[in-house]
Amino acid sequence: MKYREILDEIKPKKSEKEKIETLCKTLIDNINDIAKKENIPVEATLVGSVAKGTWLSGKADIDIFLPFPLTTPEDELREKGLYLGHECIKKVGGKAEEKYAAHPYVTGHIQGYEVDFVPCYKIKDANQLRSAVDRTLLHTKYIQENLDEEKKDEVLLLKKFMEGIETYGSEFKVGGFSGYLCELLILYYDSFENVLKAASNEWRPGYVIDIENYGTSRKFRDPLIVIDPVDKNRNVASALTMQKMTEFIVAARNFLENPKKDYFYPVKLKVSKEELKKEIKKRGSRIVAVIFKHPKLPADTLYPQLKKTEMSIKKHLNKEGFKVLRSGHWSNEEDLGFLIFEFEVWRLPKYKKHFGPKFWIKKHYYRFLRKYGKENVWVEKDRVVSRRERKNYKVESYIKELLKSGKIRVGKDIKNYVSKSKVMNETEFLDYVPKQSLEFLKKFLNPGIHLWR
Repeated sequence: MKYREILDEIKPKKSEKEKIETLCKTLIDNINDIAKKENIPVEATLVGSVAKGTWLSGKADIDIFLPFPLTTPEDELREKGLYLGHECIKKVGGKAEEKYAAHPYVTGHIQGYEVDFVPCYKIKDANQLRSAVDRTLLHTKYIQENLDEEKKDEVLLLKKFMEGIETYGSEFKVGGFSGYLCELLILYYDSFENVLKAASNEWRPGYVIDIENYGTSRKFRDPLIVIDPVDKNRNVASALTMQKMTEFIVAARNFLENPKKDYFYPVKLKVSKEELKKEIKKRGSRIVAVIFKHPKLPADTLYPQLKKTEMSIKKHLNKEGFKVLRSGHWSNEEDLGFLIFEFEVWRLPKYKKHFGPKFWIKKHYYRFLRKYGKENVWVEKDRVVSRRERKNYKVESYIKELLKSGKIRVGKDIKNYVSKSKVMNETEFLDYVPKQSLEFLKKFLNPGIHLWR
């Protein structure tokens, strides 16, 4: 397949590059001028995909790091780093928003771009590492020194392909491949197609890529292990889930068998509530949603808590006998979220088998007989058994009871909100949920839709 047509669409044009370069220079000059006047020992530096020339057209998230000397106390680094960011944003008429990673940092909304101003320590190698963000300086330098112009195009193709099949992004919500990981894969395999061929033919759980031959892979137990060339004790692919690794491998095989340009772009879905209702009705299964309001939280705080709650409820459902076919979670990332479960079994018999003690433990044996009545007790092998009436034999009522019970593990920031959830089946919740969740629901019902074209 010829990739020039795709590159022409995804590679930043000269005018876009010049606009970004001019803005970056202005911001860095402003930071350095303020730092000089205030006698702050910082020289701002551009990092990330913009600095490395591996950013996709229209997606330039600008990262400006503010490296302080290692002797700087952490409180001073935070205070002065945030001050420099705020002052720079104010000077160019942008809007500032404070966020938190390893250190607090400032995001500026400037001329239609998001610009992160991140305080960090100026380190020469990983041995001087104070926090995870400090590595970014080393990552940028490594890629700048090792990735030539031709390979930058290959990185763009790989990133765009991963976007199209929904495996790009190392944030918890996605659990996919980071930009830096894409760059290292191209450095190791030389081309986009070679990455796909290797993934398709060679990758297995625990597969190791060690560009600098550090030999430290035994420390890790992740689906894919890519030793960081600038830090032998770090796996660059640690955020990659088995799910997203497998999806990438499947999509790579599909593309190599039948290369199509469509793989580089997300599947276009036109979804209506009426269509979803018809699709659900055809399936013959039961779908139940747990819908709740929640506070506005950072995405990497919110999604782990949604996942934790979803998996805990699922565990209790399966243990009780309600057979969960699939489950998932969604949020508008503002104030509304839901957990969704599809069931193969959603109604249970009124009674369930209850195993009692071993028959030879006479004390417990007679207590069991008194409690359940001898007319309701029988023997199976070495145990006495009775039948116990279920409190909830319909899945909706069981979930409602479960949410009030305190038995489930719920994310701490959403705990009070989940307990007040609305529990709805498929005939109710589709009329309740917002339109922006419909694409998620379509993909929930068709989980492999993004892997084939």
